[in-house]
Amino acid sequence: MDKVILVTSGKGGTGKTMFSVNLGVTLADLGRRVLLIDMDLGMRNMDLYLGMENRVVFNIMDVMTGVCRLNKAILRVHGFQSLYFMAASPRRGDVRLTAESMIALCEILERYFDHIIIDTGAGIHDLLDASAASAGTAVIVTEPEIAALRDADTVNAHLNERGLSDTCMVINRMDLDLVRAGVLPDVESIIDSTMTPVVGIIPEDRGIRVSTSRGLPIAGEIKNEDIRGIFRTIAGRILPVQGN
Repeated sequence: MDKVILVTSGKGGTGKTMFSVNLGVTLADLGRRVLLIDMDLGMRNMDLYLGMENRVVFNIMDVMTGVCRLNKAILRVHGFQSLYFMAASPRRGDVRLTAESMIALCEILERYFDHIIIDTGAGIHDLLDASAASAGTAVIVTEPEIAALRDADTVNAHLNERGLSDTCMVINRMDLDLVRAGVLPDVESIIDSTMTPVVGIIPEDRGIRVSTSRGLPIAGEIKNEDIRGIFRTIAGRILPVQGN
Protein backbone atom coordinates (compact mmCIF):
# COMPACT_ATOMS: atom_id res chain seq x y z
CA MET A 1 0.00 0.00 0.00
CA ASP A 2 1.82 3.05 -1.27
CA LYS A 3 0.04 5.49 1.04
CA VAL A 4 1.07 3.73 4.26
CA ILE A 5 4.38 4.68 5.91
CA LEU A 6 5.62 2.52 8.77
CA VAL A 7 7.87 4.23 11.34
CA THR A 8 9.78 1.97 13.71
CA SER A 9 13.09 1.49 15.50
CA GLY A 10 15.39 -1.26 16.67
CA LYS A 11 15.55 -0.02 20.24
CA GLY A 12 13.45 2.26 22.39
CA GLY A 13 14.13 5.94 22.99
CA THR A 14 15.44 6.84 19.53
CA GLY A 15 12.72 9.43 18.83
CA LYS A 16 10.53 7.50 16.40
CA THR A 17 7.27 8.95 17.76
CA MET A 18 8.71 12.46 17.58
CA PHE A 19 9.68 11.74 14.00
CA SER A 20 6.27 10.27 13.10
CA VAL A 21 4.45 13.31 14.46
CA ASN A 22 6.69 15.83 12.73
CA LEU A 23 6.64 13.94 9.44
CA GLY A 24 2.85 14.07 9.61
CA VAL A 25 2.91 17.79 10.34
CA THR A 26 5.31 18.37 7.43
CA LEU A 27 3.11 16.50 4.95
CA ALA A 28 -0.02 18.24 6.23
CA ASP A 29 1.67 21.64 5.79
CA LEU A 30 2.32 20.64 2.17
CA GLY A 31 -1.40 20.22 1.65
CA ARG A 32 -1.66 16.47 2.16
CA ARG A 33 -4.42 14.82 4.17
CA VAL A 34 -2.56 12.77 6.78
CA LEU A 35 -3.56 10.24 9.45
CA LEU A 36 -1.21 9.34 12.29
CA ILE A 37 -1.84 5.94 13.89
CA ASP A 38 -0.27 5.03 17.22
CA MET A 39 0.38 1.28 17.16
CA ASP A 40 2.50 1.15 20.30
CA LEU A 41 -0.21 -0.68 22.25
CA GLY A 42 0.27 -0.44 25.99
CA MET A 43 3.02 2.18 25.68
CA ARG A 44 1.23 4.91 23.74
CA ASN A 45 2.70 8.42 23.75
CA MET A 46 1.63 10.01 20.48
CA ASP A 47 -1.35 11.70 22.14
CA LEU A 48 1.07 13.49 24.47
CA TYR A 49 3.31 14.60 21.61
CA LEU A 50 0.28 16.12 19.89
CA GLY A 51 -1.13 17.71 23.05
CA MET A 52 -4.28 15.57 22.70
CA GLU A 53 -4.18 13.40 25.82
CA ASN A 54 -7.43 14.92 27.13
CA ARG A 55 -9.33 14.40 23.88
CA VAL A 56 -8.85 10.66 23.37
CA VAL A 57 -12.00 8.65 24.09
CA PHE A 58 -11.79 5.78 21.58
CA ASN A 59 -8.74 4.02 20.14
CA ILE A 60 -7.77 1.61 17.37
CA MET A 61 -8.78 -1.44 19.43
CA ASP A 62 -12.26 0.01 19.94
CA VAL A 63 -12.56 0.15 16.15
CA MET A 64 -11.23 -3.37 15.63
CA THR A 65 -13.54 -4.87 18.24
CA GLY A 66 -16.64 -2.98 17.09
CA VAL A 67 -16.97 -0.77 20.17
CA CYS A 68 -17.14 2.32 17.97
CA ARG A 69 -17.25 3.37 14.34
CA LEU A 70 -14.00 4.32 12.63
CA ASN A 71 -14.85 8.03 12.48
CA LYS A 72 -15.31 8.16 16.27
CA ALA A 73 -11.68 7.12 16.85
CA ILE A 74 -10.17 9.58 14.35
CA LEU A 75 -9.50 13.05 15.75
CA ARG A 76 -8.40 16.16 13.89
CA VAL A 77 -5.22 17.60 15.41
CA HIS A 78 -5.79 21.10 16.75
CA GLY A 79 -4.11 23.77 14.64
CA PHE A 80 -3.91 21.68 11.46
CA GLN A 81 -6.63 21.48 8.81
CA SER A 82 -5.55 18.17 7.30
CA LEU A 83 -3.78 16.27 10.10
CA TYR A 84 -5.65 13.54 11.97
CA PHE A 85 -4.80 11.04 14.70
CA MET A 86 -5.94 7.66 16.02
CA ALA A 87 -4.70 6.55 19.43
CA ALA A 88 -3.38 3.19 20.55
CA SER A 89 -5.01 1.20 23.31
CA PRO A 90 -3.38 1.71 26.73
CA ARG A 91 -3.60 -2.07 27.20
CA ARG A 92 -1.24 -4.13 25.06
CA GLY A 93 -3.11 -7.40 25.51
CA ASP A 94 -6.58 -6.23 24.42
CA VAL A 95 -6.64 -8.43 21.31
CA ARG A 96 -4.15 -9.74 18.78
CA LEU A 97 -4.04 -7.57 15.69
CA THR A 98 -3.31 -9.56 12.55
CA ALA A 99 -1.78 -8.61 9.22
CA GLU A 100 -5.17 -9.23 7.60
CA SER A 101 -6.96 -6.86 9.95
CA MET A 102 -4.40 -4.10 9.41
CA ILE A 103 -4.56 -4.50 5.63
CA ALA A 104 -8.35 -4.30 5.75
CA LEU A 105 -8.25 -1.20 7.94
CA CYS A 106 -5.70 0.60 5.76
CA GLU A 107 -7.62 -0.23 2.59
CA ILE A 108 -10.54 1.71 4.05
CA LEU A 109 -8.37 4.56 5.31
CA GLU A 110 -6.65 5.01 1.94
CA ARG A 111 -9.98 6.20 0.52
CA TYR A 112 -9.85 9.25 2.78
CA PHE A 113 -6.16 10.06 3.36
CA ASP A 114 -3.16 10.81 1.17
CA HIS A 115 -0.73 9.41 3.74
CA ILE A 116 -1.16 7.06 6.70
CA ILE A 117 1.75 7.04 9.15
CA ILE A 118 1.87 4.07 11.54
CA ASP A 119 4.11 4.47 14.60
CA THR A 120 4.99 1.06 16.09
CA GLY A 121 6.72 -0.02 19.25
CA ALA A 122 10.48 -0.61 19.16
CA GLY A 123 11.98 -3.96 18.23
CA ILE A 124 10.68 -7.02 16.37
CA HIS A 125 7.25 -8.27 17.42
CA ASP A 126 3.83 -9.32 16.10
CA LEU A 127 2.48 -5.76 15.95
CA LEU A 128 5.44 -4.72 13.80
CA ASP A 129 4.71 -7.58 11.39
CA ALA A 130 0.99 -6.78 11.28
CA SER A 131 1.71 -3.12 10.56
CA ALA A 132 4.40 -3.93 7.98
CA ALA A 133 1.92 -6.04 6.02
CA SER A 134 -0.11 -2.91 5.27
CA ALA A 135 2.84 -0.58 4.54
CA GLY A 136 4.51 0.45 1.30
CA THR A 137 7.46 2.20 2.94
CA ALA A 138 9.27 1.82 6.26
CA VAL A 139 11.40 4.43 8.06
CA ILE A 140 13.67 3.15 10.81
CA VAL A 141 14.62 5.86 13.29
CA THR A 142 17.89 5.34 15.12
CA GLU A 143 20.70 7.19 16.88
CA PRO A 144 24.42 7.50 15.98
CA GLU A 145 25.41 4.86 18.52
CA ILE A 146 26.72 1.42 17.60
CA ALA A 147 24.08 -0.67 19.36
CA ALA A 148 21.21 1.43 17.98
CA LEU A 149 22.65 1.23 14.46
CA ARG A 150 23.06 -2.53 14.68
CA ASP A 151 19.48 -2.92 15.95
CA ALA A 152 18.21 -0.70 13.12
CA ASP A 153 19.92 -2.91 10.53
CA THR A 154 18.43 -5.98 12.22
CA VAL A 155 14.92 -4.53 11.94
CA ASN A 156 15.59 -3.56 8.33
CA ALA A 157 16.64 -7.12 7.47
CA HIS A 158 13.54 -8.47 9.21
CA LEU A 159 11.24 -6.15 7.25
CA ASN A 160 12.96 -7.14 4.00
CA GLU A 161 12.39 -10.80 4.84
CA ARG A 162 8.71 -10.00 5.47
CA GLY A 163 8.45 -8.55 1.95
CA LEU A 164 8.81 -4.84 2.75
CA SER A 165 11.80 -3.79 0.65
CA ASP A 166 11.26 0.00 0.46
CA THR A 167 13.06 0.82 3.70
CA CYS A 168 15.27 3.67 4.86
CA MET A 169 16.90 5.08 7.97
CA VAL A 170 16.82 8.44 9.75
CA ILE A 171 19.60 9.27 12.21
CA ASN A 172 18.23 11.27 15.15
CA ARG A 173 20.09 13.25 17.85
CA MET A 174 23.31 13.73 15.89
CA ASP A 175 25.51 15.64 18.33
CA LEU A 176 28.19 17.33 16.23
CA ASP A 177 30.29 18.22 19.29
CA LEU A 178 30.55 14.53 20.17
CA VAL A 179 31.34 13.68 16.56
CA ARG A 180 34.19 16.20 16.53
CA ALA A 181 35.43 14.77 19.84
CA GLY A 182 35.52 11.30 18.30
CA VAL A 183 32.88 9.92 20.69
CA LEU A 184 30.26 9.38 17.97
CA PRO A 185 30.87 8.23 14.39
CA ASP A 186 30.54 10.82 11.65
CA VAL A 187 27.88 10.70 8.94
CA GLU A 188 30.18 9.14 6.34
CA SER A 189 31.19 6.34 8.72
CA ILE A 190 27.54 5.61 9.52
CA ILE A 191 26.56 5.48 5.86
CA ASP A 192 29.49 3.18 5.09
CA SER A 193 28.73 0.83 7.99
CA THR A 194 24.95 0.43 7.69
CA MET A 195 23.04 -1.78 5.28
CA THR A 196 20.03 0.56 5.37
CA PRO A 197 19.86 3.65 3.12
CA VAL A 198 20.13 6.86 5.16
CA VAL A 199 17.66 9.57 4.06
CA GLY A 200 18.21 12.18 6.74
CA ILE A 201 20.08 13.41 9.80
CA ILE A 202 18.30 15.24 12.63
CA PRO A 203 20.74 17.12 14.87
CA GLU A 204 20.64 17.12 18.65
CA ASP A 205 18.38 20.12 19.27
CA ARG A 206 17.02 21.43 22.54
CA GLY A 207 14.02 22.89 20.73
CA ILE A 208 12.84 19.40 19.74
CA ARG A 209 12.83 18.27 23.36
CA VAL A 210 10.98 21.41 24.44
CA SER A 211 8.35 21.13 21.72
CA THR A 212 7.79 17.44 22.49
CA SER A 213 7.28 18.18 26.18
CA ARG A 214 4.81 20.93 25.32
CA GLY A 215 2.81 18.78 22.90
CA LEU A 216 3.52 21.20 20.04
CA PRO A 217 5.31 19.54 17.07
CA ILE A 218 8.39 21.54 16.15
CA ALA A 219 7.79 21.13 12.40
CA GLY A 220 4.67 23.25 12.85
CA GLU A 221 6.47 26.16 14.52
CA ILE A 222 7.53 28.86 12.07
CA LYS A 223 10.30 30.13 14.35
CA ASN A 224 12.12 26.78 13.98
CA GLU A 225 12.68 27.08 10.25
CA ASP A 226 15.95 25.12 10.22
CA ILE A 227 14.38 22.01 11.77
CA ARG A 228 11.27 22.41 9.60
CA GLY A 229 13.54 22.44 6.56
CA ILE A 230 15.21 19.21 7.67
CA PHE A 231 11.85 17.47 7.94
CA ARG A 232 10.75 18.77 4.52
CA THR A 233 13.97 17.43 2.98
CA ILE A 234 13.51 14.03 4.63
CA ALA A 235 9.87 13.88 3.55
CA GLY A 236 10.90 14.56 -0.04
CA ARG A 237 13.43 11.72 0.08
CA ILE A 238 10.98 9.24 1.55
CA LEU A 239 8.26 9.83 -1.04
CA PRO A 240 7.40 12.21 -3.88
CA VAL A 241 5.79 15.28 -2.31
CA GLN A 242 4.09 17.86 -4.45
CA GLY A 243 5.34 21.31 -3.61
CA ASN A 244 8.50 20.06 -1.85
